[in-house]
Amino acid sequence: MDALAALLEGPRARGGFLLRVAMDPPWAVRVQDGAPLSLVAVLRGRVWVTGEGAEPRRVPPGGAALMRGPDPYTFADSPATDPRIVIHPGQRCTTPAGEPLSERLGLGTRLWGDSPRGAARMLVGTYPAGGGIGRRLLSALPPVAVVEQGWSSPLPGAIDAELDRDEPGQEVVLDRLLDLLAISVLRAWFTEAGHAPGWYRAQGDPVVGPALRLLHESPQQAWTVAALAAAAGVSRATLARRFTEAVGEPPMAYLTAWRLELAAELLREPGATVAAVARRVGYATPFALSAAFKRAHGLSPDQHRRRADPLNAAAQRWSAG
Repeated sequence: MDALAALLEGPRARGGFLLRVAMDPPWAVRVQDGAPLSLVAVLRGRVWVTGEGAEPRRVPPGGAALMRGPDPYTFADSPATDPRIVIHPGQRCTTPAGEPLSERLGLGTRLWGDSPRGAARMLVGTYPAGGGIGRRLLSALPPVAVVEQGWSSPLPGAIDAELDRDEPGQEVVLDRLLDLLAISVLRAWFTEAGHAPGWYRAQGDPVVGPALRLLHESPQQAWTVAALAAAAGVSRATLARRFTEAVGEPPMAYLTAWRLELAAELLREPGATVAAVARRVGYATPFALSAAFKRAHGLSPDQHRRRADPLNAAAQRWSAG
């Protein structure tokens, strides 16, 4: 498993929302819902995205953008258009003055905006609860990442068609399509020149790449630098130096962070116990995992799990409505 595949294993939508937005100019929507990751895929029309404190970026038809939370962002027909709609946590929609707008903007099943045949039409998806495994991905993204060229995907068309169906099981189907769309856009952005973080570039290194794959595939093993070096066919000193230069941190520091990011995601699975997760990520006891988890995340595994639940519930209410 390569580095990107391993890191993309975790961020799976659970009750996320995915819908079409149709707007006529002039229009501007400010999003301040605190979501860790959102994306826009433009089907037609003029769309600009502006992150907090960042320069406006145009997203052309056929292009896409990723917005890293929790900072707010605005998407609009023009950078000069003032926001007329504000989206708050829980997907509550108001005017900038706070007047409710949710009922006025619902145009039917999975269609939202001010005009059913809007000049601008886009797909908008949001991950309402970020699992810990997404932290390394999110830290590699700027507030707004725009993919303009070199990205061609049938997914927007497939999602647009699926949104018309409104059939049983659609929420699960849309969650998986949201995952695929996010992965496609992330991969395109990471492969553009100058965008890839160290851990992504390192997968092509003949020494570091195999070591990364071993850590990702078998985090439960009692790895040492010597054991990784032996598996990679180099000396301990060579692996330690090459790994640190390529990834930006020593092998064991990377392994610790990976184990805790993986634990954060596994703890969100229904029925997961701290003991079972500890075994899966290489900690000898639940106490050892809990202590390490609290040092890294600032809260216990149980607190982490409880914090995720209300966000998932809010997302489910939005997608159902």
